[in-house]
Amino acid sequence: MAARDIPQLTYRTYDRAVSLRYAALGLLAQQPGSGYDLLKRFEISMANVWPATQSQLYGELNKLASAGLIEVSDIGPRGRKEYRVTDAGRVDLLRWMTNPQDDPPYRSAELLRVFLLSEMTHEQARAYVTAVAEHSEAELARYEQLRDAIDWDDNPAGFYGRAALEFGLRAQAMETDWARWLIREIDKTSD
Repeated sequence: MAARDIPQLTYRTYDRAVSLRYAALGLLAQQPGSGYDLLKRFEISMANVWPATQSQLYGELNKLASAGLIEVSDIGPRGRKEYRVTDAGRVDLLRWMTNPQDDPPYRSAELLRVFLLSEMTHEQARAYVTAVAEHSEAELARYEQLRDAIDWDDNPAGFYGRAALEFGLRAQAMETDWARWLIREIDKTSD
């Protein structure tokens, strides 16, 4: 079977703009910083939850500043701007955090594909689910390495960072277990 016969893995989709807005706002609420500082903190902490490029993050900083949710608190050498959250930004962040009903509905391209696996051959379906299992196992291993590599601070940000990582560990373990179960079930149907 050719690789082109197996669907590419695409995972959960969300409203990226909204989540990036609050990811940036939240990090700046925790600690003011420049766009560069924010990008580095983002890569260390939130990239596992919500990946973003440098251009996306800098664009979001401009939007947040235009909306009055952050402001430039200092301009350093070479025009480097340091941002901090305004009172309006804190209010908006807390409003968003306390209103989960505003979140977009959960969607999973992966589960939609599983629902439609009957449209594929047995071999294609098994290959797809095997790819899901392998991807999930790799993500689980990556999360375990991340957990073991981080020297967690003993503060609320460290506590909740560990909690978010624990969710990722448990979700990946469950997905791996589920995919391996589904492979066994697919194999039973071919007998």
